[in-house]
Amino acid sequence: MAASSFGNHEGGAKYSLENKIRVFERKEYVIEELVPDEPEANAPRADKDKFKKHMDDMLDVSCLMLATMSPELRKQQEDMNAYDMIQNLKEIYEGQAQQERYETSKALFQCKMSEGSPVGAHVIKMMGYIKTLEKLGFALKDELVTDVILQSLPDSFKPFVMNFNMNEINKTLPHLLGMLRTAESDLKKNGSKSILMVREAKRKKKAKSKGNGKSKPKGKDALKPEKGISKEAKCFYCEKSGHWKRNCPLYLEEVKKSKANGASSSGTTKEKDSG
Repeated sequence: MAASSFGNHEGGAKYSLENKIRVFERKEYVIEELVPDEPEANAPRADKDKFKKHMDDMLDVSCLMLATMSPELRKQQEDMNAYDMIQNLKEIYEGQAQQERYETSKALFQCKMSEGSPVGAHVIKMMGYIKTLEKLGFALKDELVTDVILQSLPDSFKPFVMNFNMNEINKTLPHLLGMLRTAESDLKKNGSKSILMVREAKRKKKAKSKGNGKSKPKGKDALKPEKGISKEAKCFYCEKSGHWKRNCPLYLEEVKKSKANGASSSGTTKEKDSG
């Protein structure tokens, strides 16, 4: 089969979209397998039929590929079969893809939002870089994407980032963008004071006002977390959370009883000795 016939196949440019899809569904193997050697004249009929089918399929796919190329690129590829075209295109574009990946990842990781600039435009630009990397075959995990975006924000968003990480919030990029726009609106309303941590601040203020009194907590109140003690702190005596053993009311009660019993026993012994 003449190589030039790949570029002169009649109707090559007239394939409809349906024909293109049908061709690749049935004949994609020709761009993945080397062209087989032509069977000898005395070869079995089955081998000759298989070879003919491969060549016919390769001709169809080659014409389809050429029909979808730009004139300049078609001129470079028209003397090649489908398999050789793919190999040649890989050599041409893989180097370009590597360079594009490098430039895109560099732009993504160096992207920083300026104080006062719109957070929506900033995040959308970063999402574009992320999408480009995905198309190049280098999709980033959701956790890394979130970290990169949060790390690119200015100092005014620090309370938001802290709150986001402390609560281990898992959101899609559109949801994260929505949260950041809400945070941006809050920052504009409250100046440099973000209301993102209002609930936390109120809780701390309430706890502080309760702790201003000089009286020590009694009963169940003693089991509440003290200042400096984490809610997760666990007493090894009563096995309840919110306090340590040295503050445990049950332990302190036992110590008190032990001291009282010890004092009573000591007094009885002294009476016997004096008698």
